[in-house]
Parts: sequence; C-alpha cells; structure tokens
Amino acid sequence: MSGFSFPIFRRRSAFELMVEQHRHRVMGYASYYMKDQVLAEDVTQEVFVRLWDQRDKIDEARVSAWLIRVTRNVCIDMLRRQQLQRGLFSSEYDEMNDSDAGAPSPEEDAESNDFQVHLKRCLDRLPEPHRSIVILREIQEHKYEEIGEALDLPLNTVKVYLHRARKMLRKQLEEVLERETTA
Repeated sequence: MSGFSFPIFRRRSAFELMVEQHRHRVMGYASYYMKDQVLAEDVTQEVFVRLWDQRDKIDEARVSAWLIRVTRNVCIDMLRRQQLQRGLFSSEYDEMNDSDAGAPSPEEDAESNDFQVHLKRCLDRLPEPHRSIVILREIQEHKYEEIGEALDLPLNTVKVYLHRARKMLRKQLEEVLERETTA
C-alpha cells in the first residue's frame, strides 16, 4: 500500500499552503476596506471558501490577482448587504460616514497619531477604484500589474488613478492641516 496515494489530500495540502501564503494580504485588504476586524475575518473566510470552490479553475500564476478581485467584491457585497439591512439608501449611508469622519473622538486622539487618523479618514473618502488602488499599492505594496489585473484595469489607468488619488489625498490633508492651524 505504500504506492497508493490520495489525490484529494494532496490538493487539500496545496490549498492550505495557498491559504497560508495569501491570508495576510487578504485579511489586510479586508481590514482596511471594512474598517472592522470581525467583518474582515468574515470577508477573508468567504474569499477562501470561494477559492476552494474555484480551485480547479484558477491558474496558480494568477491566484494573487484573483484573490484581490474577489476580496474587493466580497467587501463591496457585504457593505451593500449591511446597507440594505439597515434600510438606508446609499446617499444617507455616505452622509453618515462623512459626518463620522469630521472630528476625532477622544479615544482616537488618545490612541492614535493625529496624522494617521486624518490619513485614514481621507482614504475612506476616496471614490472607487481610487481607494482600492491606494490600499493595494501604498499599503499592501502590490505591483501595478497585479493591481490592474485584480481590478480589471489597464496598466496606464492604474497609474493615472493612483496619481489622482494621491493628489486628492494631499489636497484633503492640506485642508485638514490648514483648519487645525487656524483653529
């Protein structure tokens, strides 16, 4: 029986290796996008369930881009479901997020560096796909090609959107700093 092997077990261990290799990036992206650790864990679990379901159809060389795309889509779907469950329309949800993004709470001031707090808030205000591109490039350090493949955007578009997103972030941060210095 020493020559007998179980192919399903080999697949499972290859799958486990793939999960181990990519789980930190998936979880990190989901954490930034969802701004909630529990929800990010739910997203991560859902992404790897989908990977398991599609494991025979995905080219191993492209799994990283596939995971980014699926993570982003699961995050968006989960936020939409939350919106529907709360009975809020998109504009009301955006207004709530904008009002929450105004002044930092005392807890945030005590726990965080002011610049980091402002930067995260400005990042949250970026429209899609600018926000995703900044997270993937600046925070998770993905290559431009990976980002383009994951978001289904041409390479030049990724670069242009990243440039515009940086410009938007810089402008928002300058406005915040100007308000603080005049206050």
